Amino acid sequence: MLTYTRPALLSSPAITEEQPLLIVSNRGPIEYYHDETGRLRRRRASGGVASALTSIANSAPISWIASAATAADREVAMNGGILDVGEGTRLRLVAAPKEAYDLFYGTFCNPILWFLQHSLWERLDRRDTRSEAIHAWEHGYLPVNQAVAETVASEFRSTRNCGTVMLHDYHLYAAPMFIRNLCPSASLQHFIHIPWPSLEAWQELPRQIVDSICEGLLSNDSVVFQTERWAQDFLLMCWAFFPSARVDFSEGIVTYRGRRTRVSANPISVDVFDLRSQLSSPEARPYYSRLASETAEKTIVRVDRLDPSKNVHAGFRAFGLMLEQHPEWSGRVRMLSFLVPSRTSIPEYRSYAEDVFALADEINDRYGGGDWTPIKVFYEHDRLQALVALSLYDVLMVNPLVDGMNLVSKEGPVLNRRDGALVLSEAAGSFEELREGALSVRPEDIEGTAEALFFTALTLGEEERRERAALMRRAVLRHDIGRWLQVQLHDLAAIVDTKPAPAAA
Repeated sequence: MLTYTRPALLSSPAITEEQPLLIVSNRGPIEYYHDETGRLRRRRASGGVASALTSIANSAPISWIASAATAADREVAMNGGILDVGEGTRLRLVAAPKEAYDLFYGTFCNPILWFLQHSLWERLDRRDTRSEAIHAWEHGYLPVNQAVAETVASEFRSTRNCGTVMLHDYHLYAAPMFIRNLCPSASLQHFIHIPWPSLEAWQELPRQIVDSICEGLLSNDSVVFQTERWAQDFLLMCWAFFPSARVDFSEGIVTYRGRRTRVSANPISVDVFDLRSQLSSPEARPYYSRLASETAEKTIVRVDRLDPSKNVHAGFRAFGLMLEQHPEWSGRVRMLSFLVPSRTSIPEYRSYAEDVFALADEINDRYGGGDWTPIKVFYEHDRLQALVALSLYDVLMVNPLVDGMNLVSKEGPVLNRRDGALVLSEAAGSFEELREGALSVRPEDIEGTAEALFFTALTLGEEERRERAALMRRAVLRHDIGRWLQVQLHDLAAIVDTKPAPAAA
């Protein structure tokens, strides 16, 4: 395993002691829940955005604004909502009215925006999606974004300046315009974690919503995507929908209503130091012995939220097909599937989860025998257990239909202790960075995944496994969370350098 030193958070003119970096996202670094006795507890939030941004919070003092996402979060928010999360970082929870938040999160963000941006639109099972989208946009998405913007303005009033804001993801497309109205001189950067689909996909939504999404993003000084292709798709959308906008595709600049917005790509990554520290902690030790008893001669691991975009069902089908075509692997290979419950209140997610569990049972009944079951599903939120599993795989399966980045595909290579192979979808945002070491798969190709990839991954020679694993580790270490943050801060510094001194909020 390569040695690694955690990078320090860079000093930047965008961040000062009087004005720390203000991060704004739907989900914060921690979430609250009630345990079996009803007591209020806190834990690391799940999901790629929260995992990546928590590393920033552990690096330097920042202020963080996030929505109260759970009932327990809302309880905390109602009792003050400003929390110390360590290293001088403070989290402020925003409790929008519950009815508005349910429309915002459960109807518009997920599934409407999520399904559209992940090319899953045809899987929406709604009677009148366009009318539902308009209602949820007006009575949920906009009010929650307004509440977040007002909290940002409140933070600025405490410093008597409009400072630097790093916004995150698809939950907050409208917030920059609201913040701009309240704090005209603020420096705004927006990072989009999920894919940005082609122009045709956006035509599924009512035009007034799409225009508002674009105008909200163009209220930022900078918009950053995971890949260059998605940045170009956004530029093309601005050019097509706003004839009055000047779009410079080569420089990545949109000039609209007198404001210049820079558009670029900077793929997010992982905090290698934090990941390895968790694996070496005393809390991790029981998981090693527990999971060792679940492994086989060869062990395939997958770690996902149980989300249709993650393509878990197709991965199980490919594994079942491999067992059918290669019965010599019976009893010798096992898949450990760590699935985090996700958006269980949304019908499309519940239906997908039922299909996944039913398929796992079918494969186990058909191909299992004696004490051996081909697939073991861990359906729970236990991040440390999943990280330990990533250190133990012979093959890591990451086959999303499309993914903004997929941080599991980067966590695996830097944690694994067996020079394990990575089977990686060409549609994952991480594919370009990891393609030299990964075994590529087209996510819809069940037969190709079963034969050319699963079978190949299991039978790779030791030297080739070692070379591929080293290539992937180097790729992640070259562009880890420190490097990603470095680029983001340079971008913010360039914004600050070109602005006049901020006016009073």
